[in-house]
Order: sequence, then C-alpha cells, then structure tokens
Amino acid sequence: MKRGNWRDRGRDRRRHGYRSDWQRDSARHRTLSQEQRLDDDDDDVELSYGRHNRSLVELPGFYFDAEKNRYFRLLPGHNNCNPLTRELLQEREQEKHRARMLTEDEQPRKVLLSPGTLMLNRFCLVLIHEVKVSGMKRHKLEVQSSDTSSPNTDNFRLIVGDSACERVFTVNDVSHGGCKYGIMNFRGCSRGSLSVEMCDNLYFTNRKVNSICWASVTHHDSHVLLCLVGMAETPGCVSLLPASLFSNSNPDQPGMLCSFKISTAWSCAWCLNPQADKTFSTGLSRRVIVTDAVTGRRQTYGVGSDVLAQQFALRAPVLFNGCRSGEVFSIDLRQKGRKDHSWKACRFDHDSAITSVRILQDENYLLAADMLGQIKLWDVRVTKPVQQFKGHHNEHAYLPLHVNEAEGLLMAVGQDCYTRIWSLGDGQLLRTIPSPHPAGKDLIPSVVFSSQLGGQRGLPGLLMAVRRDLYYFPYNADYQEGGVVAEVACQRTA
Repeated sequence: MKRGNWRDRGRDRRRHGYRSDWQRDSARHRTLSQEQRLDDDDDDVELSYGRHNRSLVELPGFYFDAEKNRYFRLLPGHNNCNPLTRELLQEREQEKHRARMLTEDEQPRKVLLSPGTLMLNRFCLVLIHEVKVSGMKRHKLEVQSSDTSSPNTDNFRLIVGDSACERVFTVNDVSHGGCKYGIMNFRGCSRGSLSVEMCDNLYFTNRKVNSICWASVTHHDSHVLLCLVGMAETPGCVSLLPASLFSNSNPDQPGMLCSFKISTAWSCAWCLNPQADKTFSTGLSRRVIVTDAVTGRRQTYGVGSDVLAQQFALRAPVLFNGCRSGEVFSIDLRQKGRKDHSWKACRFDHDSAITSVRILQDENYLLAADMLGQIKLWDVRVTKPVQQFKGHHNEHAYLPLHVNEAEGLLMAVGQDCYTRIWSLGDGQLLRTIPSPHPAGKDLIPSVVFSSQLGGQRGLPGLLMAVRRDLYYFPYNADYQEGGVVAEVACQRTA
C-alpha cells in the first residue's frame, strides 16, 4: 500500500459526509441537550442568550417578555381554555398602553411648540389651536331618560352632525339585531354650558347602514340620506328620512319620506350646487348613480372599481369619488357619461382602498384617506400630494375624516380606537386621544367636531360616542361641567 492512500481515504469519507461513532454520538448529545433545554418547562423557558441577542432572536412558538427578561412558550390556542397566543398578548399590551395614556390624558398637559412656531422679540407666539387642543378634557354627558323603565342600553354605531351642528343623527345597535335611529338636539349657552335633548322615536331597521349624509330637500338639512345593505330576501335601498320624524315638537307632520331601490350602495353624497338641485349620488360596485330626488331620473357612470367614498363640490356640480382600487376621480355632472371616461375631470391614485374624501373650502385641495392609514392632502389642479398626515391607523375599516377649517384642524378615529388631531396647515400631530373603553373591532368611537356645537350660541369642541356613552371635549376653558344636562324624550311611533 502506498503511503498517501490512508490520507486520501479520510478525505473521501469527509467529502461524502461520513462521521465516526464518537462524532455521531457527540452531535446527537448536542441535539438532545438543546431539545431538553427547550422542553424543560412547558410554560416558560429560560434561554442562555445575552441581553443583546434576546432582543434580536425570535423563536418559533415562543415570545419574549421584556419585563421578565425571558421567553415563554405560546400555547396552540385551539384546544385550551385560556390560550396564550400572539394576538392575545398584543391585545394585552395595547390595553396597557391605552390605560396608561388614559391616565396621562387626565393630567394637566404641557404645550409642545411646533417647529413652525413664530419667535418675535424673544416672546413665543404659540399657535392658538395647539394650546386649545392640548387643553381639551373629557366630560361625560349623563343621559337621563324620562322613561326610567327603559334605560339607554344600545351602543352607538354612528353619529353624523348637520351643517350647523345643532342636530346629530345617531345610529344605535339593537340587542336583538338591526339598528335604531335617532336625533340629538344640542343647545349651547353663553354661560358655558351645553344641553342635549335626544329624540328617539324607535325607528328600526334590520339592515346594516353603509353610509349617511344630511340632505336638503324641502329646506336646509331637512332630511337624512341613508344607504342600507340588503339582507336575505330584503333588497338594499337608499332612503330619505325627514328630520321632522325625530322631533318632539311636530310629530304629526313627518314630511316627505321616500325610498329608492338601489342595491349594494357603498357610499352616498348630497349636492348643494344650484345647477344640480335636489340631486344625490350613490357609489356602487363598478358604477356611480346620480339621482334626482324629486323626479327619480338617473344618470349612470361606469367605473372600474367599488366606489367607497363620495363628496360633492359646492361651487360647481362636480362629484369626487374614492375607489377600492385606490383611485380618486371627479365627475362633472354637466357632461354625460361616456364609455371612454372622458367625463373624468381629474384623477390620481393611492396605494390602497380609499375610505374617505373631503374637499376644502377653496375646492382646489382634497383630503383622501386609505386602508393603509395614509392621509394625504392633494392639489387637484396638478394632481399631486402637497401634505401628508402621519400616525393614522387603519387596515380594513371604513373610517371617515373630519375637517374644521375655521380652527385649522383635521381629525380621524383609527382602527386602534384612538382619535388623532392634526394641524391642517403643517400636518403636525397635535393630540392623540385614547378611547374611554377597551378597544375592539365593534367599539371604534364615532366623533363630531364643531366650532359652534349647538348653533350660533353653541360651544366649540369634540363630541365622542362610544358604546352607550357620550363624551364632550370642550375647545375652550370656559366650559361648566355642572351646566351639562342630557335629557332624553322618547316618542314612540307605530
């Protein structure tokens, strides 16, 4: 045998993965040791990683608790009474964060100066809306019913204020299924108090409400326009409900009540331009229908996606639409619908489905929000975004935007149940308000903001409805909590 043969034979064995008995035993011992360390304790496992590695390593089936500085095993979750899952752990952390923010929110707040704050003669001129937003404190409106035998046990689903914010239309969930409608009348007092009268006439429906807006049929804000989703054998429709139907003073003259058979309507909007008087639009799957509320005449525009958000301009009969595809486009009602889509006055795109569009007063700028949580201010003349408002949270919910240009504020409630307020001028996030109740998919607060909540003598502030509770965040320091009286007068209809 040649001298180099045993060396060549060893190299061939290593090349083909051959290991001797002691090598195999050593590898098996290391594997068993690792498995034994992981399975030592079914509930919690202490691993010999350093602090730096613990923050980087993510083990399948385990989660790291930063407070206890150790890993814990995640249970399967499908056959355990108290499963420990990542979703449950995230909910716990979110609830801790909400409770901590709620406690901090009740403390006196420090005003943080924005980068754009002006400096003059060594005196800081703070933007007034930053001071007011920071000073907004939560006050609960106690709802007292004249009928003590039937207290308010229905959760608020939606609240929508009219143009003057003297009335707020409410949609409440009913325990046995369906929805109940009502109107809250607000009255402000120069002494700094706010009174609320809720006219609940028990108008029920077993269909889901997709969209709501106030309509001016006989006079300004005389009706409420609702898009109702069909259920089982009941088809969807669009209804015009007279606001007088929910009035204690004139219950015998409800006004014009009509319904239009338009199925699967995602959104609706009312036109206040005189050139399209008494006209409303509905956004459906792959089309937009513009209807004359008096004659019933319709004009249909074919589009390529579901239309989830709509709003009319005031100066011209132009309708802005937001689609599930992320497209935002406008329709000039003076042009008839054509197959080549030449009636589209302008168009631009977001990266996700549009949930809300809001036109500013000069109608050259439009706000659009999508299901990625992006809120952008667009210049419709050049179809380019000029401002972005960061911090909003949304994944798949239909969430509206609220704009108050008089105070320079933009508001939105996120899917995480936090209400955020931005400066409309520079996009700065001014305030994040946690929900007074634990977050949930069906417990997203609904809000209304007005400079004159309750009419000409009204008070500025934010109205929040969550679960069965109503809260008021005053926008000035003169508010008297003792003056708030919420009375409920129930008027039942056949």
